[in-house]
Amino acid sequence: MQNVTDRTSNPFDMRPPCEAFVPGYGDANADFHAVGDHPGVHGGADSGVPFTGTPAAERFRRALTAAGLLDEDGEPRSLFLSYLYMCVPDGEPTPEDYAALEPFFDAELRAITAHVLLPVGERATRHVLETYTAIDPEEADLAAVHATELHGSGWLVVPALDPGEWDDAAEAAYVDALRELRSTDYRREADLGRFLVGPDPYRVR
Repeated sequence: MQNVTDRTSNPFDMRPPCEAFVPGYGDANADFHAVGDHPGVHGGADSGVPFTGTPAAERFRRALTAAGLLDEDGEPRSLFLSYLYMCVPDGEPTPEDYAALEPFFDAELRAITAHVLLPVGERATRHVLETYTAIDPEEADLAAVHATELHGSGWLVVPALDPGEWDDAAEAAYVDALRELRSTDYRREADLGRFLVGPDPYRVR
């Protein structure tokens, strides 16, 4: 399935219950989906674009550029960026706040149908592992799985420590992991078209 839209900002017209929010941004047919926490953590309140406006966000974008997922102008290449909690918070969101916006995040994630999820930081990684894989997030040490390929239910997952905690080695490991993944058949689809009448392929994950 392909989404037919040329909008890069909020391509599915999400309308969360708040006045100020940072919507998803990027390629609606992306193969990679970066998932952050909220604008108060990962930036974007001023620009309206996830992962902008803070030193940690800019470091993350630098890594994405080095890995080939952002172009020289900072525009996504087969990449979509969004937050678990897209509203600009006044303080720290409560568990109830996250729960209220989770359907918006989930609907967008499933609409994008990226092959690779890139959760950033502890909360995003725990949510992605708990919701979209069979991995127990309680048993996943983020420092140990940083820049490591994990298998989900139809997705590959490459978690990242929060970029504010990266040293040069952590940044280099993340860039190398993404470059290596992009050089492989990360889609890992099977063509079941041979079981159907007609010449068209039928690909499933």
